[in-house]
Amino acid sequence: MEPRKLGQSKVRISPIIMGTWQAGKKNWANIDDAEIVKGIRAAVDAGITTIDTAEIYGNGYSEQRVAEAIAAIRDQVVLLTKVFSNHLKYDAVLEACDRSLKNLQTDYLDLYQIHWPTGSWGYELVPIEETMSALNKLKEDGKIRAIGVSNFSAAQIAEASKYGQIDTVQPPYSLFWRAIEKDLQPYCVENNIAILSYSSLAQGFLTGKFGADHQFAEGDHRSKNRLYCNPENYARVQTAIKKLRPIATAKNCSLAQLALAWLIQQPQTSAIVGARNAEQAIANAETMKITLSESELAEIDCIGRIVTDELDDDPSLWDWAD
Repeated sequence: MEPRKLGQSKVRISPIIMGTWQAGKKNWANIDDAEIVKGIRAAVDAGITTIDTAEIYGNGYSEQRVAEAIAAIRDQVVLLTKVFSNHLKYDAVLEACDRSLKNLQTDYLDLYQIHWPTGSWGYELVPIEETMSALNKLKEDGKIRAIGVSNFSAAQIAEASKYGQIDTVQPPYSLFWRAIEKDLQPYCVENNIAILSYSSLAQGFLTGKFGADHQFAEGDHRSKNRLYCNPENYARVQTAIKKLRPIATAKNCSLAQLALAWLIQQPQTSAIVGARNAEQAIANAETMKITLSESELAEIDCIGRIVTDELDDDPSLWDWAD
C-alpha cells in the first residue's frame, strides 16, 4: 500500500504503524529490549516507516529504545509521540517536547499528540486553548510538523480545533471494538482527520491465541478488558474467531493479519500494532500486501458484529471495578 496523507498536513505515513508501548515495559517478564529494537528496525526495512511512542511509556524509556533503533536512519522514518496529562500547561508542553526530542535523538517530531484530554487520570484541568497555544508554538518553531490528539471525543476535537489544526486522533479501534464508528469516525471523515487506531488487535484477542478456557496471569491488564472479564462477551469473541479462521486460511494469512487488513481499509484509518521481535514486525508489515474485496470486507464486518452489536456505548476498553 502507498503511504497515506496525515490529515491536512504534509506528513505521509504507512498504513501499518509500529507501536512501541511494550518497549516502555522494561520490568515486564518476557520483554527483551534487544529483540524490540531489532523488531523496530525490521519493521522499517519491511515498509512500516511510521513509529508511535509516548513520553509516558516507561517515562521516556520507549522513546530511547526507538532512538536506539532508528537514529541512524531518521530521514527514513516518521516519528509520532505524545505529551501526557500532567504536562498540558504551556511551559510544560514545551519542556516535554524538548525531553522527547532528546530521548528520540532528533530535532523534530512528525506528529506530537495530546495523549489524554485534560483532567484525565486525576491531573489538573488545563484550558485546551493554553495547550494548543504551546503546540502551535512548537509547530511554528519547526519542532513538530503536525498536531494530533488521543482518546478524544468528536466534541473534544471540535473544541481543540478552534485553536489550531488537528490532523489526527488516536482511539481504541478494532474489528471487536468499534465505538468510534458511531460519532468519531464520521466526524473525522467530514473534517479530514486521520484515525490512528490503537489496540488494533483488541489487545491480542484477534490473534486467536486465547482459547475459551484461557486465564490471564495476575497483573495482566487484559484480565480487565471488557471483552474478557464479561463471560458473555468472551464467548462471543470465541464464536467470531471460529468464523474468521476459514477466511484467513483462504487468504493465506493469519487471523491477526486478516483483522489488520480489514481495519486499514476502514475510512480514514491506519493501524498501530506492536511487535516484540523482528518476526512479528515483518508479519505485521505483510498485512499491507493483503487486499480484501467488498464482499470479503462485508463478511468480516458481519462476523465482527457478533461481538460488537452486544456491547454498550461506553468507549472504554477496560472495567477497573473490583
